Amino acid sequence: MARPLVPGLVAEGREDEDFLGAVIYRQLRELTLASATSAVDVEPTQIGSCRSIRDHRSVAEALAELSGDCHVLFVHNDMKERHKAEQVIGACRLRAPVIGLVPVKETEARMLADRRAWADIRRANLDALPARPRDVEGVGDPKQALKDVIPRKSDAADYAKRIGQTIDLDTLAQVPAYKDWVTRTNTVLKGLGYL
Repeated sequence: MARPLVPGLVAEGREDEDFLGAVIYRQLRELTLASATSAVDVEPTQIGSCRSIRDHRSVAEALAELSGDCHVLFVHNDMKERHKAEQVIGACRLRAPVIGLVPVKETEARMLADRRAWADIRRANLDALPARPRDVEGVGDPKQALKDVIPRKSDAADYAKRIGQTIDLDTLAQVPAYKDWVTRTNTVLKGLGYL
């Protein structure tokens, strides 16, 4: 029988929840398929009841609520709010380990890493994408860069989940901050006996 692995996420906004929820699920599946000590059934990412831009107490309560059903928890904040993720993680005493998920600037930059994920989207402006995946961390305004890529009269939130489901994880791992997150997640999964 497969051992369940349920991830939980508290993120800043809906776009982050859609993109990161899909990526977390897929990355955990890939890690466990490659190195699990026994069969693991990764379940879809559970989303917290509040956004991580809220006060520490509300975020801690959302994490506590998730920890009842989840085996590993992720807290997302963009770089300008990094201290919030660090403070919440430091203050929480939960059964499930908590891992910070903080991009160099904003999550939208990671959505720009894989040209092939955007190639199937009609009227996406591929010329607005960075030349190499690792270059996304140098994008000055990731939200604007994403707006430049998506088809006109569309909203980035319309594409967040789709890109999260199709982005190539090996390509995404070329982004240094993402690769660091995968390494930290791998270490936590080893500590929990999944790998």
